[in-house]
Amino acid sequence: MRVLLATGSLAAGGAERCSVALLNGLAARGHECHAVYVKGEAGLLGRLAGQRSILCLQARRYLDWQALAAFARHLERVRPAVVVAANGYALLYAWAALRLARWRAPLVVTFHSTRLLRLKERLQMAAYRPLFWGAACTVFVCEAQRRYWRRRALGSRRNAVIYNGVDTGEFCDQGGSGLRAQLGFAATDFVVGACALLRPEKNHLQLLQAVAALRDLGLPAKALLIGDGEMRGAIEARAAELGLQRDVLIAGLQQDVRPYVEACDAIALCSHSEAFSMAAIEAMALRKPVVHAAVGGAAEMILPGRNGFLYPAGDTRALVEKLAQLADSALCRRMGNRARGLVELLFSERAMVERYEHLLAELCAGDAPPVHPDHGAHAKPAQ
Repeated sequence: MRVLLATGSLAAGGAERCSVALLNGLAARGHECHAVYVKGEAGLLGRLAGQRSILCLQARRYLDWQALAAFARHLERVRPAVVVAANGYALLYAWAALRLARWRAPLVVTFHSTRLLRLKERLQMAAYRPLFWGAACTVFVCEAQRRYWRRRALGSRRNAVIYNGVDTGEFCDQGGSGLRAQLGFAATDFVVGACALLRPEKNHLQLLQAVAALRDLGLPAKALLIGDGEMRGAIEARAAELGLQRDVLIAGLQQDVRPYVEACDAIALCSHSEAFSMAAIEAMALRKPVVHAAVGGAAEMILPGRNGFLYPAGDTRALVEKLAQLADSALCRRMGNRARGLVELLFSERAMVERYEHLLAELCAGDAPPVHPDHGAHAKPAQ
């Protein structure tokens, strides 16, 4: 197949990492792959491998007509058999460019969002919604997300669920991290990590509150925040208010998060909204139990009490209770090992690429079997 995948950017977000992994996986399987990204954030550019072409549209505004024209010219040259757009913004550009180029190819959108918390996002979705309706297929990343959006009349003629996946060879336990001591953590510290951009919806302030409560219980809890962003100042100020200046470390953005995740004992995701967190799956692959707010598809990856814990979003007392249990190092290791096993079973990158390959081949052939609008190719969710 000749596949063109479009993203809004190549920033280091979960949707972008998943898109890069998909394109690399398809290229490794012998498909001709092309990448287009709308704006110039390109932290993941170096991770693209085996693509026939990589084009940045260099859009200077939300809807840039020169960028659209460049995309259309590129489509005329590439003549893809199928176009895949990651999320609504890339879908807008792909939809318009296909029409400018007068090129007929199935348009597939992979959707990585659940709740839209900001007014700007909700207004944008009002514009994107008809484009989803006109696409050949929408790929949701978990069953919970599919149900949420189908209740709100968002989807395409065909709708599938394909779980995000991680490279289990790349994300594997290296037998400990020497970085832990370099970061100033003692062997006896209980280090809770969070791997996410420092944005309001990721709710890092709740994790700081939980660390303070754990320390009040006599547990040597510390936090390692792997990421950076607009909330950094507020997080540092809150850490100072709670007397946690020496107990909270912000590591900033990291090209390779693995040593930092390995430096942690457990990982917490306190987000107000998630679809199907790549950061959580990566942590599980590295044998770290995850305490995850019960949002999005968390219940499809976390088996409470076996490979991690769920807690009601926003409930700091429940978060503290779950983290306190993981301060038992033996329990933490057992649950981390089970987390790795589940990733190998359901959430590997190889399984993800295989499911996309099968779906795209059907769409290109034009002989996809009839599918109920709310169902598609997907793995059975964890029970």
